[in-house]
Amino acid sequence: MSPVGRPRTFDMEAVLEAAMLLFWEQGYEATSLAQLRETTGLSSASLYGAFGSKEGLFEKAVEHYIAGPGSVTDVVADEAGSPREAIARLLHGSINMQTDTSHPRGCLVALSGTVRAPGAGEAGARKVVSARRAADRARIRACVLRGIAAGELAEDTDVDGVTSMIHSFLLGISTQVCDGTSARHLHAAADAVLANWETQGPSRRQA
Repeated sequence: MSPVGRPRTFDMEAVLEAAMLLFWEQGYEATSLAQLRETTGLSSASLYGAFGSKEGLFEKAVEHYIAGPGSVTDVVADEAGSPREAIARLLHGSINMQTDTSHPRGCLVALSGTVRAPGAGEAGARKVVSARRAADRARIRACVLRGIAAGELAEDTDVDGVTSMIHSFLLGISTQVCDGTSARHLHAAADAVLANWETQGPSRRQA
């Protein structure tokens, strides 16, 4: 009689780490199943048995990334300090993470989406990363609203405009990093973005 519920014989964390780094380096489309098998050490049967598909492995790898290096964006939800400080930590912390040479450069969530007309797997992969981008944008928007409530920004601040400015810069860090822009220049650019936050609220502070 064949065994029922045979336990896995591989280290899930190690597999997800390896898959995450490969997807991060190459993106979803360019990463083949053969490369995933080689880098994780899994057979086709084990890979499909554990994750169901390349898309399923990608989803788990993104979750692994979000819990690890990608958690740098979680600071924007921290209400312990000022809203502006949360945005400063978000931008400068993201630059530090994305320029860290101990792993692939840039951000997996920003870089690994698909660009061609999607098949079923590509559509699913796009949803995984777009959901994270939407979550980051929502948290940035909430921080902008806190900035208005705290008097850091004017009451008539264009909330969606400021949110888009910050989120667009955050997503653009990856392209700049991959094109060779230095961390020093990116930090200076982040300070320029933050200067816009400072100039939004004089009318309220002087009222």
